[in-house]
Amino acid sequence: MKPELSPFRPGQTVPLEFFVGRIAEIERLQSMVKASTQGQFKIGFISGERGIGKSSLASFVRYLSDSSCNAAGCHVYLGGVRELNEMVRTTFDRILKESIDKSWHQQAMEFFGDHVRKVGLFGFSLELNITDKDLPSLSRNFVPSMRHLLDKLSDQKDALLLILDDINGLATSEDFANWLKSTVDEITTSGQEVPLCILVVGLEERRRELISGQPSLARVFELIDISPWSDDEAAEFYQRTFESANAKIEETELSQLVRFTGGLPVLAHEIGDAVWRTAQSLNINAKEVSQGISVAAEIIGRKLLEPQIFSAIRSERYRSILRKIAGEPQMYFRRAELVENLTEKEVKVVDSFLRRMKQLGAIETVADVKGGYRFPNLLHALYFWLESEYAKD
Repeated sequence: MKPELSPFRPGQTVPLEFFVGRIAEIERLQSMVKASTQGQFKIGFISGERGIGKSSLASFVRYLSDSSCNAAGCHVYLGGVRELNEMVRTTFDRILKESIDKSWHQQAMEFFGDHVRKVGLFGFSLELNITDKDLPSLSRNFVPSMRHLLDKLSDQKDALLLILDDINGLATSEDFANWLKSTVDEITTSGQEVPLCILVVGLEERRRELISGQPSLARVFELIDISPWSDDEAAEFYQRTFESANAKIEETELSQLVRFTGGLPVLAHEIGDAVWRTAQSLNINAKEVSQGISVAAEIIGRKLLEPQIFSAIRSERYRSILRKIAGEPQMYFRRAELVENLTEKEVKVVDSFLRRMKQLGAIETVADVKGGYRFPNLLHALYFWLESEYAKD
């Protein structure tokens, strides 16, 4: 089938029509946004494994908030941003761009005033024009600026939902951590209503890094942890996505896809797309599913593992050891149990293998278990298991 017609979107935020599950998390996040429309300031942290759909969930809640809560939404992607002033610049620039074609665009333009300039070949794009020397002041006066903006928007919108996503570069910044805490304190001690909801999106490790920089943040966030899909939710995703392109897949083959997905949307899109590209017709058969899973395993390894890890496991002996570790999808294993299943040649290199994998971050030791190791995230564990299962087949 034509690759360009694939209904799957590897590496992209899930389209709204293919969003499944997360009912409890959506309801909780929606309740936060609704509270902000009543003048209550809210701040939450959406956490979960890599590839579990944190950004897609935040994007979906933003869409719902606009349609059902009358809240203006702004999703700020902060990848590559490492310092506070640049974060503030990026945030306000994103608010400006998000307003385009929205009912609150004129109010946003009035708020930014002379700081807006037209860019692009035909001047159709807008950009915030703020000098570097103005940024420290803008960072310090973030709360008053938000109040002013919210006052401008009040004729059109009841609140602002601000999503700060991909904070990897900022998590270790004490300036950012202290700014978050001071923003919360300034709002909550003012005695004034501030219809603002901030959602920070990142790995749990990033939240811990923020707390390390500013321990008081531990009690600030409402925590929303995202769990893997259930089997039924994964099956619903595949069924709905294939049907959107008029493709048919039998329940037996569908269960195979669910089995290898491990509840991670990022794997579902990679596997689904690989099966689509492998299939010869809209009636997808068992052989095509098997071939697609094989292709997906290689793609997932190259795209989602660190290059050094993927390169290291090209060794057939190392790969064989990994397959025996990942005989079933698990996060933990012990050296003693692993050695029992290794060949004599593999036993000779197992310790160098474990040291190398630990250096690369593919595994880490478990402090309170002798000879214990764990995969640092579900994505690693599932990839190695997927590769192991395919090798058996």
